[in-house]
Amino acid sequence: MAGPRFVQLHHEDSAALREELARGLLDRPASVAPKFLYDALGSRLFEAITELPEYYPTRTERAILDRHAREVAAITGRGRTLVDLGAGNCEKAARLFDAFAPLRYVALDISVEYLRQALTNLQHRHPGIEMVGVGADFSTALVLPPDAGRGERLLFYPGSSIGNFTPADALRFLRQARAAGGPGGALLIGVDLVKDKATLELAYDDPLKVTAAFNLNLLRRLDALLGCDARVDDFDHVALFNEAESRIEMHLQARRPVRLRWPGGERALAAGERIHTENSYKYTPDAFDRLLREAGFARRVHWSDERGWFAVFLAW
Repeated sequence: MAGPRFVQLHHEDSAALREELARGLLDRPASVAPKFLYDALGSRLFEAITELPEYYPTRTERAILDRHAREVAAITGRGRTLVDLGAGNCEKAARLFDAFAPLRYVALDISVEYLRQALTNLQHRHPGIEMVGVGADFSTALVLPPDAGRGERLLFYPGSSIGNFTPADALRFLRQARAAGGPGGALLIGVDLVKDKATLELAYDDPLKVTAAFNLNLLRRLDALLGCDARVDDFDHVALFNEAESRIEMHLQARRPVRLRWPGGERALAAGERIHTENSYKYTPDAFDRLLREAGFARRVHWSDERGWFAVFLAW
């Protein structure tokens, strides 16, 4: 049995990362891109978040996919290349293998090293599927390498990660996904839906404060990447639903006047001033269907749970 192949397209540029972080801290209001939440500790904390009873998206999406995977496969056909965007530990896609019988599995994440062990283990469990791990940052541009192979592709983007994009950027990404699918390609994507404010805010501000730890860990990332002297005990985690923008916002709010310093720069924050760390846009089914149509997908269908909290869309 041949093992998986690995390709690293994304190469971290430390100077560019420092410049990006400094620019965000100097903005008004201050902001840091959500990608910086996911270092090794941040990724483990997020996995813990998905196990919380308050955090419904992961288990609701899983139930929808378990219930309707064969229905999806009946529409797309079996034996495609399955392209997993933001693959992580690859387990979400692996649950689809029986229904979709992919000939090739292409797992994209920002680092091949993060994928290496998961994909190697998965290859042992499914020796008949060709597997390729691709280290790529597709948040700015989604382009698949030649190693992704030819033939019809099903792009899989679970976890409502599309909500981290503004609607305009989501449209750009969906257009790129349509192009990356190639002739006969399709997109299977998870979308978190608008619901009552209390449920949404509890999902992002749990009583055990796991999400708070996930957000506050970003301050340690600022120290590691930028040399910024941010202190965890100077900030509180804040999560709120901005109804006008239809998005959950996460912030780090200064408990007291704070002066952040790093080599070549500094930023003073008043008590109560915030660093904006993440958005998670929520859609109605009709609004997301319109977005897919505008992106060029002629046919769309979606499945939801009985409460209408989450949806999985298939577009082609």
